[in-house]
Amino acid sequence: MRIPRTLAIVLAGGQGSRMGALTDEQAKPALRVGGSYRLIDIALSNLANSHLRAVWVVEQYLPHSLNEHLSAGRPWDLDRTHDGLRTLTPFEGAEGEGFATGNSDTLWRQKELIAEFAPEIVLVLSADHLYTIDLLDVLDTHAAADAALTMVTTRLPHDASRHGVVRTGEGGLVEEFWYKPEDPPTDLVATEIFCFDAPALLEALQTLPEQVGELQDWGDDLIPHFVEHHRTVEHRLEGYWRDIGTLASYWAAHMHLLDGDGVTLDDPDWPIFSAQPQLLPARVRDGAAVSTSLLAQGSDVAGSVTRSVISPGAVVEAGAELVECVVLDGAHVGARARLRGCLVQDDAQVPPGARLGADDVVTLVGVDGTVAETTARE
Repeated sequence: MRIPRTLAIVLAGGQGSRMGALTDEQAKPALRVGGSYRLIDIALSNLANSHLRAVWVVEQYLPHSLNEHLSAGRPWDLDRTHDGLRTLTPFEGAEGEGFATGNSDTLWRQKELIAEFAPEIVLVLSADHLYTIDLLDVLDTHAAADAALTMVTTRLPHDASRHGVVRTGEGGLVEEFWYKPEDPPTDLVATEIFCFDAPALLEALQTLPEQVGELQDWGDDLIPHFVEHHRTVEHRLEGYWRDIGTLASYWAAHMHLLDGDGVTLDDPDWPIFSAQPQLLPARVRDGAAVSTSLLAQGSDVAGSVTRSVISPGAVVEAGAELVECVVLDGAHVGARARLRGCLVQDDAQVPPGARLGADDVVTLVGVDGTVAETTARE
């Protein structure tokens, strides 16, 4: 099949304010996932495995925290003379200057560059979700339906109110769309993977501000416009999908991964690529007890670790007991500490003998080794 000239735009500029202290010093797409990966690796690996090579990453909040990891696109074979990875940041001196206030506004500020690239298709993805998908299948659905917009959808029966909700009809035609409704009329949600006909998108970005004023989030303006005025269809994602928007969802996604019913990160036919730290393998010392856990390279475990994820450079001293925890890069858990259901921040220093966490909440442990925040589990 001929792949149409496709421009993939990965939206990676959000602050992730609901992630608490985890995003005080790094962008949410730079968050560690599964011990060895970063959140943005998911979107970039799906693109790489789908043979889509023109990829723009739009940054805004703390871009330096992401740029070092991106390594000019090398881990995803995107360090190319033609196409490849390009990072876009806020600028001054031309139309679109300044900071974006939402996803639609982000696309509006880049519309001149999009037009200059002259794509047939613009594929827009958020950088803060966990899933795997062959995006060429999405392009096939889009072409077969002669659509102006194809949105990837999935069933989400428990928390659809936090997302764009759709109702579809015959042939997958999107008939109605609601953005974060209090009482969702369906459990079918948009996964924030959108395949636009490029001319239709550019026309909308040009004319919509004249009708509604400054663009904001896609759910408030751009998507409703397409559903009302253009042929919009769904492409159904049947596998795992999770929005990493809260501390509870971040913790739960790791528990799903450990249980074997979360996102698949180890499929040899669909690898997740990343700029891995150059460290020794994990060290498990005499007396350590490890079960149903993931230990990343450079970690050092002498205590008891159960159903937990230990990230690069993290240390668990002898006598410490961790249950259902995610310990991030460089954190140090002191001897005899007891942690349950905790997210331990990068470089945190948990003192010996500390008692943190509980069975019914997710506890964020700050850099000083004390409780920074608690939230109910999902």
